[in-house]
Amino acid sequence: MKPWKTSQSIHANLIRAPTIRSLYSPSISLPTSGLLPSENPISESTSQRTVSSNQLSGSSDFNPANDNLPTSENPQNSIVPSQSHVIDALMTLKHDPFSALKYYGRVEKQRGYTRSTESFCVLLHILMGSETRTRARHLLNRWVSGHQCTSAIFFMNSLIESAKRFEFGLDSRVFNYLLNSYVRAGRIEDAMYCFNGMIQNGIDLWVAYINVLFTALIRKNMIKEVPDLYGKMVVRGIDGDSATIHLLMRACLREGNAEEAEQYFWKARENGLQLDAATYSVAIVAACEKPNSNLALELLKEMKEMGWAPSEGTYTNVVVACVKQGNMAEALRVKDEMASCGRLMNLVVATSLMNGYCMLGNLESALNLFSEIKENGLSPNKVTFSVLIKGCCGLGNMEKASQLYDEMSNMGIQPSVHIVNSLIKGSLKTQAWEKAYELFDKAIESGIANVFSYNIMLSSLCKDGKVDEAHKLMSRMLNSGVMPSRASYNNVILGYCRQGDTDMADSVFSEMCGKGFKPNVVTFTILMGGYFKKGDTVRALDMYHEMVNLGIAPTDFTYNTVLNGLCKFAQTSVAQNMLKIFVEEEGFTPASMTYNIIMDGFVKEGSLDSALIVYNDMCQKGVLPNVVTYTTLIDGFCKSNKMDLALKMLNEMRSKGLELDVTGYTALIDGFCKRQDMESASRLFSELLEVGLSPNTVTYNSMISGYRNLGNMDAALTLHEKMLYQGIPCDLGTYTTLIDGLLKEGKLSAASDFYAEMLAKAIVPDTITYTVLVNGLCNRGQLENAREILAEMDKKGLTPNVLIYNALIAGYFREGNLEEAYRLHDEMLDRGLVPDDVTYDVLVNAKFRPNTDVPKAACS
Repeated sequence: MKPWKTSQSIHANLIRAPTIRSLYSPSISLPTSGLLPSENPISESTSQRTVSSNQLSGSSDFNPANDNLPTSENPQNSIVPSQSHVIDALMTLKHDPFSALKYYGRVEKQRGYTRSTESFCVLLHILMGSETRTRARHLLNRWVSGHQCTSAIFFMNSLIESAKRFEFGLDSRVFNYLLNSYVRAGRIEDAMYCFNGMIQNGIDLWVAYINVLFTALIRKNMIKEVPDLYGKMVVRGIDGDSATIHLLMRACLREGNAEEAEQYFWKARENGLQLDAATYSVAIVAACEKPNSNLALELLKEMKEMGWAPSEGTYTNVVVACVKQGNMAEALRVKDEMASCGRLMNLVVATSLMNGYCMLGNLESALNLFSEIKENGLSPNKVTFSVLIKGCCGLGNMEKASQLYDEMSNMGIQPSVHIVNSLIKGSLKTQAWEKAYELFDKAIESGIANVFSYNIMLSSLCKDGKVDEAHKLMSRMLNSGVMPSRASYNNVILGYCRQGDTDMADSVFSEMCGKGFKPNVVTFTILMGGYFKKGDTVRALDMYHEMVNLGIAPTDFTYNTVLNGLCKFAQTSVAQNMLKIFVEEEGFTPASMTYNIIMDGFVKEGSLDSALIVYNDMCQKGVLPNVVTYTTLIDGFCKSNKMDLALKMLNEMRSKGLELDVTGYTALIDGFCKRQDMESASRLFSELLEVGLSPNTVTYNSMISGYRNLGNMDAALTLHEKMLYQGIPCDLGTYTTLIDGLLKEGKLSAASDFYAEMLAKAIVPDTITYTVLVNGLCNRGQLENAREILAEMDKKGLTPNVLIYNALIAGYFREGNLEEAYRLHDEMLDRGLVPDDVTYDVLVNAKFRPNTDVPKAACS
């Protein structure tokens, strides 16, 4: 905005200003000759003449026929007065606005007369009398709309200077009329110049005209100007009215600034401004946009208490806000209140409520409401179908999702890519792979597939381990004209990292950078995780430093990934030192998860004292331990056979209002099972069920192993049956323990059945399982079967361990086949295995005993 010009000789500037076409005549001929009259153009007799309002009415603006001013009776032959003459004449009629108006109109009609801004400003000041103000406003409207070339600064300065020079005083009315005229003519910039000029010259602004200006600014999308002008008003002591606050709040909402809109509302209330229903409605919209449904509900209540009837739109906004914040009870109450006020539920409210039901997992209520609105004559739109289809897909009801999709198509509603993406995700979630690929291919053929469609498929393929196929899909993506996003590359990099293929992950990373995509903190964190998983801690830390050097700030997840990676590879002390650096140098604020990672690392390294030091440090720094914290320590004490300390930690945990989870119960059960205290283990197992928790495979394995160690295979087999009944999957540990127990009891047939069942479930035996089998068979004299197990291991590329050779050597010694026993010893050495004490006891002293330690290790 241009600064205002001040001048001591503005009158001279006005005289030199270019002339302007008359308001009263479309065209004017310039005078070719004529002298300016030397006499006073105003006679005493005419100076006191008054003109009634009736004389001013008619088709023409003025009728100077009866005026005795010095112009000729024939305007075509009259002498053209000078601007000074006109101003002098007007000043003579200063107290007779009607005569001044009539005179000015007559002069305007003279051929060759060119009107100056100064004379027009003098006329405006004269017309500010009570009976001629309306005429002045009309003249201003015509002047502003017809004289675009006259700048607001020039005209404002003319009004101000003429008021001072001719001692009219700065009458606020003429300036407010001018402000309004600029707005009416669409000259918004000039209106703002006028506004600022009035502020700077201490001229009172009329709130009604300010509101008109604010409305025009909002319509012109000049949003930022509104609070700026309002600030200048307030400095001058003009607070505006309810309409002003309403407009300010609307401007803020147009800019997406709900917080600032609310501030204007509360400030106005504090100042005691009487606010109306429209302003309250906008305040509710602001609260809903945040969203703050509680505030919206409170304001809605206030509106009703004041006797105002909230509009349908206001109710709709409140319902939507309640749903967004998961407050379905209030959303339904407001919907009912809306109906009680005679406002029928509209489609937006209905769709929002359906969305709320779906978010709560209550698909049945959402579908019932869908049927209800159709019965009431509401026609669902694309958004309604989108909400319901997404809800069905999220809750796994793909059959209903397909029905809704067909219904939408039959109504002629074209599915959006959002709907198709929901169907693809739902199909993948329910493992309907063919349907997902069919939908995806159709989306590509129809041209609606977007980057999100591809990313859904990329993520699914990578999770299924089909990372190479995902990588190829990215090429297809480019060929279809869809540019991969950073998320696309991150998905594929994550897939390769999960497979431990960091070389390919690096390759995709390079490809990503080559395409102009800058890696973000997610990209680097994924790569760090991949290197840690592979055991390459050096490269993982290099990636961390590279990320920091690029100015990419680590997240809490990044910090925890680094610390967890180090702890997994027995570098917990290094992790602890890095945590100190993260906190002191990088401003990281560790939460309970971070401390839990360090504690778990020390526990797994067998350093319980260090874990307890971390625990105490955590408590001293005000970080509250959680269930995982206590479970980690309880597990450590149980593994170290310090059950008294484990129970003490359990009591401390419960004293703080925390309860054990399945992992905690399992740790305690396993600890008691290892001590062969099956009574305590069984009591905890029953307690776990009583509190509503479900034991998992690890829990059952601990109990089965405990009974196996006591030789109580009946109890172990009963637990196995419970597992099957409850649908809890048996894993390799379960079968290995059962087979071991049955072989020890000589129940070879039952053991063989479990082994066959295990293989039928595609559970691959490991070295421990083979050790159990060979040991059990050898102890029962089944040497040929044991040798077959050894041959099976060779086929699978598994190297037998010392325990397997010891069992076979002892078995052949029992049968007196010393040659085969020594041959096995030599084979053992050829494989690079080092015989232990048991091996030499058998070979030298012919001492052999069943190896009972192996099965215990198998169940760890």
